[in-house]
Amino acid sequence: MDKSTSLVCSKHRLRKLGALQDDQKELYPYESPLENITSLFSSPSSPSSSSSSSRSTSTSSNPSLKEWIPKDPVVVGIISAVGATCITLGSISGYRRYWRRIRNANSVTTGMLERKTWIRGVVTSSYTFDIDNLRLYHTPGPFFRYPFKIRRIPNTTKELKDETIHIRIAGVDAPENAHFGQPAQPHAKESLEWLRSTIIGKKMKCQLLAKDQYNRIVAVPYINRLLWFDKPLPLLMLKEGMAVVYEAGGAEYGPWGLEKMKSIQAQAKSSKKGLWSLKKFEHPSDFKARMKKPDETRVPSTNKKTSKGILGTLWSWVRGN
Repeated sequence: MDKSTSLVCSKHRLRKLGALQDDQKELYPYESPLENITSLFSSPSSPSSSSSSSRSTSTSSNPSLKEWIPKDPVVVGIISAVGATCITLGSISGYRRYWRRIRNANSVTTGMLERKTWIRGVVTSSYTFDIDNLRLYHTPGPFFRYPFKIRRIPNTTKELKDETIHIRIAGVDAPENAHFGQPAQPHAKESLEWLRSTIIGKKMKCQLLAKDQYNRIVAVPYINRLLWFDKPLPLLMLKEGMAVVYEAGGAEYGPWGLEKMKSIQAQAKSSKKGLWSLKKFEHPSDFKARMKKPDETRVPSTNKKTSKGILGTLWSWVRGN
């Protein structure tokens, strides 16, 4: 075949291709959203004089990407609707699980305890008689921190009412302070002053573990440090001799376990730190029994799960439970 014949055949093919593209434009005058998206990932082609030649070049350079793109507007609409629904449900679930503020212990769900959820907040106060307790103001999301800080932490008693989580520090038992006409246990004042100076106003993260009979959330608090690892508060209390290991039924010990906490307690005892320096030491549990205070009981964090079905599971996921 000579050059003139091949040139005529090439021109004929181009005319047929142009006619086919014109027919497609009449049927579907606009590109589908999927075509617009995938065009961003097509390999760069050499500049051409017309949009039709550049479009055919990108199609030929990446044909596998275009093959699966639906051309029917109905199919494209269905895919777009499903995608928009998934994005909406995912956004709602993400907000409820990671950005929604937990007001108090009543807002802590069973699902959060089962997952052992981590939360961040600021300690607003401690308790004058229960020294192994604290109040945490939950600060989720980026809007309590710079450079996106647009929300503030309340600082008055009226503003903080019913807006903090009552945290029971896991794994430790501190001396009892005077309350309800009962005398204070030795070293209670020193332990309270140490705890307040250590945590009040500090940023902390807590792992939620369980809920006890007093509607307190048993959690493992960590004191936030900017340039180093966060400091675990239960271990710090044991190390400084401000509390002892809590060994009653249903106790939670966080990631360290009972033996690790006992070893830290033994080191503080041998060094006579804190309450171990007392000539006559009385365990807080013995003091509570002598004062006839009821023992603490905890709601276990692993409850028996019931079958919810597909719709129930999806609804729980959206709600962030």
